Amino acid sequence: MTGLVTLVGAGPGDAGLLTLRGLRALQAADVIVADRLGARQVLDQLAAEGTRLSAEIVDVGKLPGYHRVPQDDINEMLVRLARQGKRVVRLKGGDPFIFGRGREEQLFCEEHGVAAEVVPGVTSAISVPAVAGIPLTHRGIAASFTIVSAHEQIERVAGGREHTVVLLMGVNTLAHSAHVLAAGSRGADCPVAIIEDGYGERQRVTIGTLADIAALAAARRVRSPAVVVVGDVVLLSPDAAAVPTGSTNLLAAA
Repeated sequence: MTGLVTLVGAGPGDAGLLTLRGLRALQAADVIVADRLGARQVLDQLAAEGTRLSAEIVDVGKLPGYHRVPQDDINEMLVRLARQGKRVVRLKGGDPFIFGRGREEQLFCEEHGVAAEVVPGVTSAISVPAVAGIPLTHRGIAASFTIVSAHEQIERVAGGREHTVVLLMGVNTLAHSAHVLAAGSRGADCPVAIIEDGYGERQRVTIGTLADIAALAAARRVRSPAVVVVGDVVLLSPDAAAVPTGSTNLLAAA
């Protein structure tokens, strides 16, 4: 009898943000195939809080520039385990369908006759800015936002400072991204925030502008994982009080 694969979003790494449906899937699993970011932290927190999981845990975590287990091998592992009749949870950081390759894994399972369901997670693109007091939309300041992988081309990101941009995986390419966005309608003085290790022990916020954020990040030795937010909503953060910008008058109007 073929088992079931469940893709579970672990959120940004705080077990309190794991959904109840996700937790129940973990508790019912025979095998948990876990990512590094978010997923591993959640499993460790659950164990520390006394939540017992009987499943075998397979670590397929990825580091920048190094994949412990290639994606093709992960796909094949999910199918192989399910064909053994096991209940498999693929635990992924954030949300499986936001830069998580979740649909790729689901399609591979379906193409090989294995049922695969999805339990959405809280994406770091929204939750990590929130922990720094930065909403992606705010009345009178921003009515829309774009989430983009900084590994991709960002020249086509629409809008100005009122259109929030969230860059994921953006630390290594920060200087280039800031230069490209500053050259458009946002301008060099557009506020930027970097939130490192959101919900983790090393959580830290660095705020500047498109003109100086790369230098600030280098001086502070900013490291991944981090979420970068670009736009006037950054000024709503309590960490933004000392940032010189021409947009501070927006806060009074909000």
